[in-house]
Amino acid sequence: MTQSIRYTLLSLRDLAVSVGPFLLLAIALLVLAYNWLDPNPPKHVTLATGPAQSAYAEFGKRYAQALAKEGITVELLPSEGSAANLQLLREGKADLGFVQGGTSEAGALDDADLESLGSLFLEPVWLFYREAAAPSDTTPPHTLESLTQLPGLRINVGTPGSGVPNLMNKLLDSNRVDPRTLTLSQQEQTPATVAFLGGELDAIVFASAPESSMVQMLLQTPGVKLMDFAQSEAYSRRFAFLSPAVLPRGVVDLAANIPPRNVHLVAPTTTLLTRTSTHPALLQLFALAGNTIHGSAGWFKHAREYPNVKNNELPLAQEAERSIQGGTPLLQRYLPFWVANLVERMWLAMGIILAVLLPLSRVIPPLYAFRVRSRIFRWYAQLRELEARAEDAQDTAALVDELNQMDRHAEKIRVPLSYTDELYALRNNIQLVRKKLLGGVPR
Repeated sequence: MTQSIRYTLLSLRDLAVSVGPFLLLAIALLVLAYNWLDPNPPKHVTLATGPAQSAYAEFGKRYAQALAKEGITVELLPSEGSAANLQLLREGKADLGFVQGGTSEAGALDDADLESLGSLFLEPVWLFYREAAAPSDTTPPHTLESLTQLPGLRINVGTPGSGVPNLMNKLLDSNRVDPRTLTLSQQEQTPATVAFLGGELDAIVFASAPESSMVQMLLQTPGVKLMDFAQSEAYSRRFAFLSPAVLPRGVVDLAANIPPRNVHLVAPTTTLLTRTSTHPALLQLFALAGNTIHGSAGWFKHAREYPNVKNNELPLAQEAERSIQGGTPLLQRYLPFWVANLVERMWLAMGIILAVLLPLSRVIPPLYAFRVRSRIFRWYAQLRELEARAEDAQDTAALVDELNQMDRHAEKIRVPLSYTDELYALRNNIQLVRKKLLGGVPR
């Protein structure tokens, strides 16, 4: 190894030892900040959806696909519907879930452990009825336009775990329709649809997005009509969680002109609810995925109309509000999610750490200089002590031997080139003391 390389390595070693405590402190602060902020989300999350073939189930699959791209596994938890999802969230059995507006009373929904990720889509109330079962004395005949025309019919109003039975009770009560005048059942969607098509039921009620395969099938089934809520505006004024919606003429099938005329509907707004304990980064991912999944134009909305921050019965999560209104954060547009998320959630902590460490970093140069110069200066204590002994010594031969030994040690001292002047100063001072002991006679 050449002399220059040896000196370079020596200098690097001294620098590493001097910087070591500073780096250890920086790493310790970063570890503490990381553990406190917990920036990276868990890799597994549970989403409560709904019955098979429902819109909730379909949207759940889309969310699972979107988060899988970021390495997050979304476990889809089937349920009876909105009311069941709300119960699963309150019991902590699900991290997120689709919940329909008006599923529970306002006071019950005011739960400190739950928050909203925004309104995702309208979920119209679809009241399908067999044309042959409708009263013949209506105008036009065999056509329903009011809930007051339902008495005497056999109607399925959804499963107990969905939000439909509770919603229908409110709507019937507002129309002063006694449920005892109806034959009500609460079968699951698929068996109820089979019974309806088989003539065992006169009407069937869904509250679902138009993406539901059951809805799309019934809209195109001969002999099946969709009830027009002619008073949809009045319903929206009576119930804050309902919005008026219009199914435009021909939107289902332009060629077949289905439906043959505009149909007025009432629609609760579906939100994605979550527990307040859910990791913020997961909330951001779900909110951003929602912008893509629900942002396109549809039967009841214009492009980018949903998701939005309106009609939320629970407090809106900050992460969701930022993602809905601001879109994808700048860093996530150019960096992998885990890198961008780490920087976004750690930047403030890293700024504070830098503010603490920058003043401390001024200690490093003096510490480095002290470490190098201490190899030289520690010999001055012995040199001074030896010079003091020489004043009373009768025989200086032993002292000269000590000086010679000290000089030999000084020759072996290795310091960076920038400090060699101090090393040579030490050796010159040793030589001066030797001359003094020998009475000015060179060695």
